[in-house]
Amino acid sequence: MDLAYIPSPSTGVIHLGPIPLRGYAFCIIIGVFVAVWLGNKRWIARGGTAGTVADIAVWAVPFGLVGGRLYHVITDYQLYFSEGENWVDAFKIWEGGLGIWGAIALGAVGAWIGCRRRGISLPVYADVIAPGIAFAQAIGRWGNWFNQELYGKPTDVPWALKITEGTNREAGLYHPTFLYESLWNVAVGFLVIWADRRFKLGHGRAFALYVAAYCSGRVWTEALRVDEAHHILGLRLNVWTAIVVGLLAVVYLVVSARLRPGREEIVEPRAAEKTAGKTDAVEGAGTTEVTEAADEAGTADTGGTAEDRADGPGDKTAGSEDEARETEGDGAGHGAGSAAKS
Repeated sequence: MDLAYIPSPSTGVIHLGPIPLRGYAFCIIIGVFVAVWLGNKRWIARGGTAGTVADIAVWAVPFGLVGGRLYHVITDYQLYFSEGENWVDAFKIWEGGLGIWGAIALGAVGAWIGCRRRGISLPVYADVIAPGIAFAQAIGRWGNWFNQELYGKPTDVPWALKITEGTNREAGLYHPTFLYESLWNVAVGFLVIWADRRFKLGHGRAFALYVAAYCSGRVWTEALRVDEAHHILGLRLNVWTAIVVGLLAVVYLVVSARLRPGREEIVEPRAAEKTAGKTDAVEGAGTTEVTEAADEAGTADTGGTAEDRADGPGDKTAGSEDEARETEGDGAGHGAGSAAKS
């Protein structure tokens, strides 16, 4: 008798009238929201403007969804194009099936388009958004729980996942690989945040660290899974993909650190130019105010305008001379009068 296990939801969809609300879709949407929210905070902290991350995500997210679905359909083509299968099911993304490798690859193309339109370097954007992607993956993995898919081997551990009978699955207790990978992704996100603060990672190295750390965890979680997959030399295709991509990320980390040490000072050139322009305007206004204040102070000290100062002394001298002539005239008049009377 099993006393402890993780139950699976009885259904992965709730109908609100004619509208189906799917748990898998909600997990993807919430993950994207968290990634954009955290990316925006990190972008502003690096000197960028609010809203830039979301503007670029408008390009990256749709490309990523298409890429993730394409990778899944191509690598598991037998589920859709073999005899007895309906190829239309390849478009039913709500039933699960998004390959992270394709999502990152094609999502990067969309991000590059968005960055190019804003005059931003793609590696800078990738560094900022990297931990958010890890957290988004952690949330998105719970969509597999709603769909009762991508679980691991049978087990009797207390945290085993209870799977019910369904299409292409047998009832029983299995390793909750969705939970393992979700927790691993949370740890990867915090690792990238810490390393970025500690070592000031730049030129795409924070993103490379995320890729390397994620791949190291994906190797062992993928090895536990029992769902149908292609094998190469006894290993699942996704295991080989994780090994190759992880090694490439490590190589990039080492080579990039040697060729381009440090990190970018400016993440959004246009925003930096606007800020510099405003600063110059403020400084110019301050200089003008200081000059005007000095002129006013000089005027107050000398008592009047320059014109007043030029005319003032002359007027006083002229007045004095006129008064002297009037005094002399009056004296002469009185003398002549006295002589006439005599």
